[in-house]
Amino acid sequence: MNKRIHLYPANQPSGWMVQSDFDGTISVLDVTDTLLNRFGQPGWQELEDTWERGEIGSRECMKGQVALLDMSEAQLQTHLDTIEIDPHFAGFVAEATQLGIKVQVVSDGIDYAIRHVLARHGLAHLEVIANRLVQTDARSWRLESPFASAHCARASGNCKCERLAEQQAVHGRVLYIGDSTSDFCVSGKADFVLAKYKLIAHCQSHGIAYAPFENFGQATVLLGQTVLGMELPA
Repeated sequence: MNKRIHLYPANQPSGWMVQSDFDGTISVLDVTDTLLNRFGQPGWQELEDTWERGEIGSRECMKGQVALLDMSEAQLQTHLDTIEIDPHFAGFVAEATQLGIKVQVVSDGIDYAIRHVLARHGLAHLEVIANRLVQTDARSWRLESPFASAHCARASGNCKCERLAEQQAVHGRVLYIGDSTSDFCVSGKADFVLAKYKLIAHCQSHGIAYAPFENFGQATVLLGQTVLGMELPA
C-alpha cells in the first residue's frame, strides 16, 4: 500500500512556491540532447560517457559539449521551434498563479533554449535559472555557469540545492518537480516532490516524501492538494 503523507492544515497560509526542472519534465525531450544529436561535432558522446562514469561533473561535461556545437543562431531557433512541452504545463502555471504561488524553472540546461521554448508557448514571464549560452562566432558557442557552486555535490553548472535553499528562505516551503538524475540531490532537501521517471525510484529508495505524476494535468491536481494541506499518496 502507498504510504500517505499528511501535509499542512488548510487554514494555515500556504507559504509554498514551486521549482521545476525543464528537460524531460516540462519539455517532452531533453533539449540539450537534441541539439547535440543534430549539431554536435565528434567528441560530445565521449564527454557524456565520461560524465556518466562519474569522472567529471555535469558542468564540465556540458561546457565541453556546448563548445562542440556547430550551428548558426537561425538554425538554433528553427530547431527550438520544434521542441514541444507538456500540453498541461500552461494550465499548471495558471493554477499556481490563481493560488498565489510562484513558479520558477530551475535547470542544469541552457537558458537560451528554455526561454525560447517557453516564450513560444506563451510562458515568457516565468523566471528561468539555468546555464548561460553565449555566442562566440557565427557558428560557435560557449557555456557560462553563473549559478554554479564550489560546494555542489554534483559539480553542476547550476546548483539546484542552493536555488532551493534561497526560495525556502523567502517562501518557507518548496514543492520541487523533476524527473531524473539532476534532481536527485535537491529532492532530498525539498519540502515535497512531484516525481516522474527515474526520480520516482530515487524518492522511494531514499524515503523522500513525494507523489508520482505522468503529466502536468495530474501535477495541477497534486499542486492544489499540497498547498491546501490535504493527504497525498507517496
